[in-house]
Amino acid sequence: MTLAALESFLQARLATPLPGAVAHDLMRARALDKTMPNFTHKLPPRPGAVLILLYEDSGRICFPIIKRQEYVGAHSGQMSLPGGKTELGESPVETALREAEEEIGVDRSQPKVIGQLSSFFVIPSNFIITPIVATIDRVPTFHADSYEVAAVHSAELSSLIAENAILEAEVISVGKYKMLAPHYLLDGAIVWGATAMILSEFRHVVRELGKPA
Repeated sequence: MTLAALESFLQARLATPLPGAVAHDLMRARALDKTMPNFTHKLPPRPGAVLILLYEDSGRICFPIIKRQEYVGAHSGQMSLPGGKTELGESPVETALREAEEEIGVDRSQPKVIGQLSSFFVIPSNFIITPIVATIDRVPTFHADSYEVAAVHSAELSSLIAENAILEAEVISVGKYKMLAPHYLLDGAIVWGATAMILSEFRHVVRELGKPA
């Protein structure tokens, strides 16, 4: 699979109905005891966006994922796609490109946006996230923002779409709740939770490429 072939396929496919919750639910974590986190919110969800930025490196199609810094919050230290909350007047595309520039140093004018995935409600942080899919015609040089990003990983698409890509492990949610989490192992990093659920839909779509119609 070349990046050009994938881009052409995704431009058409992302304009048609997407699997949404069918794919998301495959990666939903399950509680290992009777204690469940209580995520009730008094305010409506806030909008945000993340970026799946595809690039080709020595014949491999890759995309960046980041490890969040440790902080007081639901997603402390977790693996994530570059992204964040939408500022006043921004579109999801503008949010995703701005956040990628701020977090990992990719000039927002360089990516070519080819579509978006289903919006996804991240319950712990009360966000509605729109995943934006884009390509870039070079291997990016990443510059992590030290305040928000502990590390930048280059995930290989082949690892995400492999037949045996979905694994399971016990994780701790919000610092104290034991969960059994389906996850992906990407560039040595365990990717679970909302990011894994978003990537599950992307995996579902990409795996359609090459299948008989």
